[in-house]
Amino acid sequence: MSISEIKFSTEELARYDRHIIIPDFGLAAQQKLKAAKVLVVGSGGLGSPLLLYLTAAGVGTIGIIDFDVVDDSNLQRQVLFGVENVGKPKVEAAVNRLKGLNPHIRFEVYNTRLTAQNALGIIKEYDVVADGTDNFPTRYLVNDATVLLDKPNVYASIFQFEGQVSVFNYVNEKGERGPNYRDLYPTPPPPGLVPSCAEGGVLGVLPGIIGSLQALEVIKVITGVGETLSGRFYTFDALTFTNRTFRIAARKDNPLNGENPSIQQLVDYEAFCGLKAPVKSIKEVSISEFVEWKERGEVVQVIDVREPHEYEIANIGGDLIPLGGVSAAHEQIRRDGKVIVHCKMGGRSAKAIRELEEKYGFDNLYNLKGGILSYIDDVDQELVRY
Repeated sequence: MSISEIKFSTEELARYDRHIIIPDFGLAAQQKLKAAKVLVVGSGGLGSPLLLYLTAAGVGTIGIIDFDVVDDSNLQRQVLFGVENVGKPKVEAAVNRLKGLNPHIRFEVYNTRLTAQNALGIIKEYDVVADGTDNFPTRYLVNDATVLLDKPNVYASIFQFEGQVSVFNYVNEKGERGPNYRDLYPTPPPPGLVPSCAEGGVLGVLPGIIGSLQALEVIKVITGVGETLSGRFYTFDALTFTNRTFRIAARKDNPLNGENPSIQQLVDYEAFCGLKAPVKSIKEVSISEFVEWKERGEVVQVIDVREPHEYEIANIGGDLIPLGGVSAAHEQIRRDGKVIVHCKMGGRSAKAIRELEEKYGFDNLYNLKGGILSYIDDVDQELVRY
């Protein structure tokens, strides 16, 4: 079916009237939106405004892939959800909300993690992919899959007070293909160098700003209206309310589509990003083992390397030594007996243990698997999960 054959009901024409009456948008652009199929990867901070505005705009088919469930801590920024959704799969809660916003949209739900095994099969069914993920392995996976399948990838990311937006692998009306994520970031940062939003935080309003810009770029890619961010990289600083736009050029050494491409299929992205790279192992203890030690009466020192405000929200009685002060406070940590080090989920405590072992020779430190969140889930649900 050609775009001109796309028809609207009376209700749809009334709903999209403010689009259709724009001289540079009109009925033809709205028809393109209705004919389009967009896959949104991630329904969290970025995915929430992205999905809301794509649904409201009239994108005909929207796919949502996310394996997570709604948590209380999400509600500070993930405006797609409410307290009644806590504990429910995000994709299910998202669709219920979005159907109430626009009943004329068809939704496809994937309550699973996007992997190298399923990405090509899922993405091939869509015209545009919008990447709202928060980790490097998935960003490289989305990028490589979209390049291999010749799909445009509308990218955005957020951290603390800063946001980024671009359009990758887009072919303009002249047939010129824009750069992709590997042209901007040929290699991922070392593991642990860039904390996630869960570890480093994000200003709640920022995803709304950046996710809306991402939705704007998706609409421009679909309709051909305006100039997309292909070949450009937009950054926004919420603290100073300043923005910059950088030019991006395709690299000749891009392993996907450079002069000598070496990637013809999806790879192990956890390994590529160094998350499976050989590193000095640290001792770990499960929540159940930790509880058993305490029940047996073993003398165990607990070190909490979170920030003071996190400790106030919920704690298990450990000695508070924030990660940044671990080295200076190393003499407060016992060298005999077992010492449990924990944080929110296990990342910061692992860093603390490696620092203490490398600098001061500790050999009695154990990382609490899953951090205090796992402790709350498995042992004490009365503590506040944040």
